[in-house]
Amino acid sequence: MGLLDRLGGELRGQYGPYLGLVYIALAFIALLVVFNPVRLLRKARKPPRHQTVAIIVLGDIGRSPRMMYHAESFAAMGWETYLVGYRGSKLIPSLLEAPHVREIYLREPPAFISKLPKLLFLVWAPYKIFFQVYTVLQTLLGELPYPPEFILVQNPPSIPTLALVQLCCWLHGSKLIIDWHNLGYTILGLRLGKTNPVTWVAKMFEKTFGRSAYAHLFVTHAMREVLVRDWKLQGIKAVLHDRPPAHFHASETTEIHDLFTRLDLTSAGDDFFPPYCAPISTPFTQLKDLSPSSAISPTFGNTTLPQLRPDRPALVVSSTSWTPDEDFAVLLNAMAFYEKRARAANDPSEAGLPKMLVIVTGKGPLREKFMEDIEEVQRLWRWVRCVPMWLEAADYPILLGSADVGVSLHASSSALDLPMKIVDMFGCGLPVCALGFECLPELVKEGENGLVFRTAPELAGQLETLLKGFPQARELKKLREGLARQSSTKAKVGERWNTWAEEWDRIVKPIIIHRAGVQ
Repeated sequence: MGLLDRLGGELRGQYGPYLGLVYIALAFIALLVVFNPVRLLRKARKPPRHQTVAIIVLGDIGRSPRMMYHAESFAAMGWETYLVGYRGSKLIPSLLEAPHVREIYLREPPAFISKLPKLLFLVWAPYKIFFQVYTVLQTLLGELPYPPEFILVQNPPSIPTLALVQLCCWLHGSKLIIDWHNLGYTILGLRLGKTNPVTWVAKMFEKTFGRSAYAHLFVTHAMREVLVRDWKLQGIKAVLHDRPPAHFHASETTEIHDLFTRLDLTSAGDDFFPPYCAPISTPFTQLKDLSPSSAISPTFGNTTLPQLRPDRPALVVSSTSWTPDEDFAVLLNAMAFYEKRARAANDPSEAGLPKMLVIVTGKGPLREKFMEDIEEVQRLWRWVRCVPMWLEAADYPILLGSADVGVSLHASSSALDLPMKIVDMFGCGLPVCALGFECLPELVKEGENGLVFRTAPELAGQLETLLKGFPQARELKKLREGLARQSSTKAKVGERWNTWAEEWDRIVKPIIIHRAGVQ
C-alpha cells in the first residue's frame, strides 16, 4: 500500500464521521455560487404546461422498473412524459414504444475522477455531489421545453435529489410527488452505522426536504404509518403497492425452450445437466418426438412443440441488486445444506430430491465476492450449481416464468419496504421463499403464496419440502394454486393481485385527475 493510500485511510478513520457534513455544506455553497438566487429566478419561465410530468431517477433508469412503469402509465393517459436519469441498462421494450415518452439522460462525472489516488477522496466526494446538483438543475431548469405540471421523484437517493426537486417546484409552480421506495438514511446506516453523525445528518436532510409535497406514494402501509406519524408529512398520502406489468406471466414451454437455447450455462458444467443438444433440446426442454437418448443425437423428423423434460433439474431463481441489505450468506449456506441432504440419501430416486440449478440475476457491488465464495465450494458439489446471470429486460420475466421456486434475500434496511423482485415473481406465477422481516406479510402470505425463512437451515428445509418428488412436487403445487387464486377475479376485495396498470389507475390516476383537471 502506498503512502497516499495509507494517509487517506488514516484521514478517513479519524475524520470519517464528519466528512459527510463537509460534503453537504460544500455542495450547497456550490449551489449558491453557480445557481445564485437571481439566476434561478430568471429561469422561472412561463407557468407549468398541463398534462406534463418529469420523472426523476438519480440512478440507472433501466434498473428502476417502478419508475419506468410510472412513465408508461402517464404516457397511457396521453401525458408528455420526461424520464430523467442516468444511461445504463436497456429500458423495458414497452416503454421504448410509448409515443409520449422522452428520455433525458444526465451527464455522469468524468471517468478520470475514479482513478485519482484515494487521498483525493476529500475532493472527489463533494465534487460528485456538486456535479449531481449542477446536472439535475441544468436539466430541470434548462433542457425541458417547458416546466412540467408534475415532478415525480424516487426516494432514495435523498441527497441531493429531494432539495433540488423542491427548489424546481418552487420556481416553476410544479407539483411534487415523492415516491417513497425506502428511507435513504437507513441504507447509509448499513455502511456507516446507525449512530454515525453523517447518518443523523442524512436523516434530517431526508426528513426536512421530504416532509412537504403535493402527494406522497408509499410501497407499504407500514412505511406510510411511520412517516406520517414521525415526520408529519404534508400532502396527499397513498399506498401504491408494487405490482407486475401485464406482460409478466408463467412462461409457455416454447418460451422456455427458446430462452435456454440462448442462455449460457456452461459455467455449471455439462456433467450437471441431462444430455441435451440445442436447439433440439435444452437441459429443461425437448421436442415431443424425441426420446431421452435422442436428445444428444437428434433425428430431424416431424417435430412438434417442445415439452418440459422429466429429468430436468429444479430451477431456483434469486433476483438481487447485490447490495448490503441482502443476506447472501444465507443462500450460500442453504445450498450447502441441500447438497448434503441430497448426498445423504442412499437411493436418490427414493429421496425424491432433484438436482437444483440456482440462477442469481442482477448487477451490484457484492456480486464478485459472492461468486468467489460459491466457486470455492461448488466444485465438489454434485446436486447443486449456482450461476450468476444478467438478462435483458425482455428475457427477465421469461426466466422467472420458467422457474420452479424464487428466493428473496432482501432484508430491508428500514424494515418498511418490500422487495419488488417478489412482486415480479408473483406476476410470473412463481412461489417464493423469502427472508422474513417486519412488514413482509403485506406481500408474502405464509403457506398461501410463499414461505418465510430467517436462517439457512430453514431455507434449505423449505427447498427440500417444496422440491420433494419433483417434477410432481405436491407442496410446490399447493403454493402455485394459492398464487392462481390470488390472481383470480373471484378473489375477495383487497386480496386480488391486480396488475400495475390496474393498481395505478385505482390509486394514482384520481390524484392526478383531481389536480390537473383532466376528464
